Amino acid sequence: MAKIKGAIVVNTERCKACNLCVVACPKDVIALSKEVNDKGYNFAYMQNEDACVGCAACAYVCPDACITVYKVKVEE
Repeated sequence: MAKIKGAIVVNTERCKACNLCVVACPKDVIALSKEVNDKGYNFAYMQNEDACVGCAACAYVCPDACITVYKVKVEE
């Protein structure tokens, strides 16, 4: 049976480090980077890639639509 694995892509230049995606993620996948973007914000990134289930909670709460969520079938 195939397992669903999620992945997110964050538009780092649009991200303003509001932290809503970090709080909304039920699997603690997202964190704020120590690096900054061109505007001086610590952007969000996938900290724990293996835990992502593709629920898209992060994308729903992002006020600037910076996050794109993908779901991939993984054969076991």
